Amino acid sequence: MLRNTIITFLLSFGLIISNKCISLKSDQTYDVVIIGGGTSGIAAGISSARMGAETILIEEGPWVGGMLTAAGVSAVDGNNKLPSGIWGEFRDSLAGRYGSLAAMKTGWVSNTLFEPQIGNDIFQNMASAESNLKLLLNQTWDSIYREDSYWIIDIGGSKIKGKQLIEATELGDVVQELGVSHRTGMDSKDDFGEYIAPEKANDVIQDLTYALILKDYGEPRVIEKPVDYDASIFYCSTASEKCPDESTMFRTLWPKEEKIKYGQLPNKKYMINWPINGNDYYANAVYMDKEQRDSVFELAKRKSLQFLYYLQTELGFENLSIADDEFPTEDGLPLIPYHRESLRINGVTTLTMNHLSDPYAHEEQTFRTAIAVGDYPVDHHHAAHPRADELPELHFYPVPSYSIPLGSLIPEKQENLVVAEKSISVSNIVNGTTRLQPVVLQIGQVAGIVAAQSALTNHLPREVDIRFVQNHLLESGNYLLPYLDVPKSHPLFEVYQRIGVTGILRGTGKNIGWENQTWFYPDSDLQHSDIFLEDYIDIVRFPLPEKLTQSAVINWIHHYLSESRSENQIDHQEIERIIEPSSNSDQKIITRGEFSYLLDSFVKPFDRPISLLGRVAD
Repeated sequence: MLRNTIITFLLSFGLIISNKCISLKSDQTYDVVIIGGGTSGIAAGISSARMGAETILIEEGPWVGGMLTAAGVSAVDGNNKLPSGIWGEFRDSLAGRYGSLAAMKTGWVSNTLFEPQIGNDIFQNMASAESNLKLLLNQTWDSIYREDSYWIIDIGGSKIKGKQLIEATELGDVVQELGVSHRTGMDSKDDFGEYIAPEKANDVIQDLTYALILKDYGEPRVIEKPVDYDASIFYCSTASEKCPDESTMFRTLWPKEEKIKYGQLPNKKYMINWPINGNDYYANAVYMDKEQRDSVFELAKRKSLQFLYYLQTELGFENLSIADDEFPTEDGLPLIPYHRESLRINGVTTLTMNHLSDPYAHEEQTFRTAIAVGDYPVDHHHAAHPRADELPELHFYPVPSYSIPLGSLIPEKQENLVVAEKSISVSNIVNGTTRLQPVVLQIGQVAGIVAAQSALTNHLPREVDIRFVQNHLLESGNYLLPYLDVPKSHPLFEVYQRIGVTGILRGTGKNIGWENQTWFYPDSDLQHSDIFLEDYIDIVRFPLPEKLTQSAVINWIHHYLSESRSENQIDHQEIERIIEPSSNSDQKIITRGEFSYLLDSFVKPFDRPISLLGRVAD
């Protein structure tokens, strides 16, 4: 019993490496090499291996999971009603550990809160279940280059070879190493026409944070007073008589009790990742070397310890102190800081605020290449910047729920590289929502699919069949479009997703309170204004019936199939199984869902190949 307890404890700290972690050997060749074992990296490794590709993941630390685990940000933001793919699997595994989904709703900031070590353990177990995936932990690479159709990763003189490479580092280090075209900092209004962007571009990125995981010890555990401690900088972190204003940076100041409950975790632990005059710290570490980064990270740690000392001595939470059973570090702090932003590649497509606001109003129909979904507002952390009052206010800016196009993961010029984590091709503003954990997990899952398929079929990532990727995602329980009224448990989920990404019928985005939503309305009567068939059917030759009744639409599809010499012909018995025509089908208007089902079953527009820019093949 004692032996099992010790082993469990050591495993939680990453001190015992599972049998799927390997020792370093030179000249090993893999289909896919992943650099970075963070949130995207581990998802990419799992999905690549499931595709049948021999995959290796190289991570400089002992844990996998990145911001969800090693950085201690174990309160998940967004996608609570969109449990897509590996994000859904991970959440279900957490529910299994804690007993239910409800058991993880311990703090008010999130519906899913958990202990970071549990998250690392779950990801390690998921990796161990994949025979094609190898983890190389506690290893730092020296150089990466291309040679004889392979990527070569040099680690202390030992070389690993891979057909395809996935960049999944926290700050985009592989992009820098390879000289891939990218951007950093805030874009100007002129760059992408985003009206809430600043007039001029700058190099400001979001604040980083050394999160704290505290434990209630039931007795005082006040830490030693940190160097350069100044209580006044934290006076406005909560509602307080010492705070000269009732709000700061347009944010409400919460009572101290609500502030602590914000990130309450199971088992009497508390995550402190507090943006309101709390432990956020500004440093643009993207282009720093390791020594420089370590230096600023120490300052960020000091800021967090100062905030902890303030909580203990000024706010009265003296029984809360750094958990001694969470991270395998000497100081008990997370293994890495929480990076909200990295560099961003110039991709085949770039997702901007305008795409989020209205995905259909653009010449490039990149919504057709959708591969991941998000529903969190645009949320930027800049309050710790020394000139914060000069920066745009981008705190919880509302947008509809949205999809990410595949081209955002593909560099504009560099071949045989797929980019994940927070370095995908989005505008600086959009990074404020695509950076959230569930979205980054999905990005990693897609990166793994694309890289694996590319390696196994000897195609470039930009040449991989988009519809193949999307079909694989749908079969794996992933959302392509964030339809709130068609959950993945719906019997016609895949049908509506397929028709949705063709653009023939389109969802409606909206904001309701704090929620960002998109609705498909499958039970609503079909209207002519709903239908966008021009890229798939010659509507001059095959005009839609004036009245969109069930029988009229069925006859229209039959006419189209007959005249276009399609191999797909209508079987009226099958139609009755599909849409159950009413007794007055000559009068009953067909619904959006019924029309979708008929199109998907007989016209099959989803089968038409498309480009990364969303253009339908002739």
